Amino acid sequence: MIVGIGVDVVNIAKFGANVSRTPGYIEAVLTARERVDEAGEPRTVSSLAVRYAAKEALAKAVGLPPGTGFHETEVLVEPDGRPYLVTHGALHEAAQSLGVSSWHLSLATEGDVAMAYVVAEGMSSLAGTSFVDVVERA
Repeated sequence: MIVGIGVDVVNIAKFGANVSRTPGYIEAVLTARERVDEAGEPRTVSSLAVRYAAKEALAKAVGLPPGTGFHETEVLVEPDGRPYLVTHGALHEAAQSLGVSSWHLSLATEGDVAMAYVVAEGMSSLAGTSFVDVVERA
């Protein structure tokens, strides 16, 4: 069952300009593992932007519990090249409360556009419920 879907688009040039003018921005929004590729080399601006888009798409798919930080979601890559999401902390617990058992992620870049699409899948009777609703019920 689909618990939620989300999509986000990021302008790569604007993202890159923000990275250039704001020291520490990349470290604030992406984990150390996300900032490097599988060979340990720094990622390109487009690769960083699409990872940021994935985090925003996840937020749109299911909402976010209050106080969630960017590092509670990681966008990583399988050995065969497929991207995947890992959640941590309060975000992971809230996703489980909503019945999310797996995430599906698609990333794309073209020209100055980075796009991410997230599907939250699981067994949930909470269709239409957000993390905020779950937190308020607790």
